[in-house]
This record gives sequence, C-alpha cells and structure tokens, in this order.
Amino acid sequence: MNCIVIDDDKVSRLLIEKYSKKTDFLEFKGAYDNAIDALNDMQTEHDIDLIFLDIEMPEMSGVEFIKTLKKLPQIIVISAKDKYALEAIEYDVVDYLLKPISYTRFFKAAEKARSRIKESDSESTAEDGIFIKSSSSSLVRLKYEDILWVEALENYVIINTFTNKYTIHFTMKAIINKLPPKMFARVHRSYIVNLTKIEMIEDNAIIMKIKGETKSIPIAKSYKEDLMNHINIMTK
Repeated sequence: MNCIVIDDDKVSRLLIEKYSKKTDFLEFKGAYDNAIDALNDMQTEHDIDLIFLDIEMPEMSGVEFIKTLKKLPQIIVISAKDKYALEAIEYDVVDYLLKPISYTRFFKAAEKARSRIKESDSESTAEDGIFIKSSSSSLVRLKYEDILWVEALENYVIINTFTNKYTIHFTMKAIINKLPPKMFARVHRSYIVNLTKIEMIEDNAIIMKIKGETKSIPIAKSYKEDLMNHINIMTK
C-alpha cells in the first residue's frame, strides 16, 4: 500500500516514515507538514492508499482535510489527544493512534487498513459489471470494460458498447452512481465515458475509436477539471 503522513510535528513525521519503511506491505511516498500541500499533490497523485493524518494542524485541520477529499483513501488518525476520537470515527477512519506511537500499535492499525483494502478489492472483482433490463423479462450483463460511453436521451440513457447499444429508462445521475468512479467520469451533462477507452483528448473533445471509426464526445467546461484529475498526464 502506498502511504503518506500529514503532521505538523516533525518528530511524528519521522517516526511514521521509519515505521512505514520497516513494514513490508507499506510503500512510503512522502511526508507533509500541512494538509494544504498534501491536498494539492493529491490532485495529480491518485495512487495513495493510506494516509496517517494528524487532527490538530494550522490553516487546515485533519477533519477539514477529510471533508475536502471527494474519494477517501484509508485514513489512520494520529493525535496527542483522545478528545477527537469520536469525531474521527464519524468519518469511518481505520484507527485512532495516540502519541507517542509504538511500532506494535502502528503495525496493528496498518494491518487493519490492509484488510479493508483486500475486502474492497474482492468486492470489486466479484462485481465487475452491471445487469440491465433489455426487455420485460430478461436481464443482460454488461462488463464495465465493454462499456464505451453513456449518452443521455431525454428520460433515457443509451449505453454504448463495442457491439451493441442499450436504451434504458435511467437518469445520468443514477447511472454514474452505478459505475466505478476510477473507470468512468462524467464529461458533459449528456455524456459519461469509460476513461480506459479514450484514444485522445483534443481541445474540448474526447476521441474514441469503434471498429475503425471515430466518435467525438464534447467536454463541458464545468467537467473538464474533474476529468483532468482522473487521468495520468505526462508533459515535456
């Protein structure tokens, strides 16, 4: 698991880094003395699985940081005080570690986070698709990887695959909640795309290829920033 620590206490940051590097299943990715810098880096780095997070920090507290994230990694709270434990639990954190932290206690919390991720991965593997109603009596299973894009059509949506189109009575808001967020993104009020199927992004349009033909899907200004945060970008 890739992990980081966010804590304004230097001694605490160094201790978490030391413990992380000592733990085989953890890959230490960085230390931050404030939540704002960590938040900015996480706009481009989407592979953080676990955060060791202090609660009391200037400018942005640990709780404020949690509230800011759209998608939460596993969170282990670290604090010198136990008075924030109840509030932290409300955000479904993995564990609450009181300073000073022993390695035994650290390892137990990290192992708990690993177990959670394994359970989540198992559920994702088992549910790698959705069932849609193609007629009054039959259900068709579509794998997520086979869905290219979803297009709005008044009170219906059209699900486009490599071989077929399926029109169902559904809203765009409802369908995006049924699709895995790491794989699909809404790029326009009328379009949801499979990020793994994008051939090219050109100005304000996504180019997709189907059977030798191209499909241009518009990117609305209000969705562009979110799209850019979903994809890996390398520049010169």
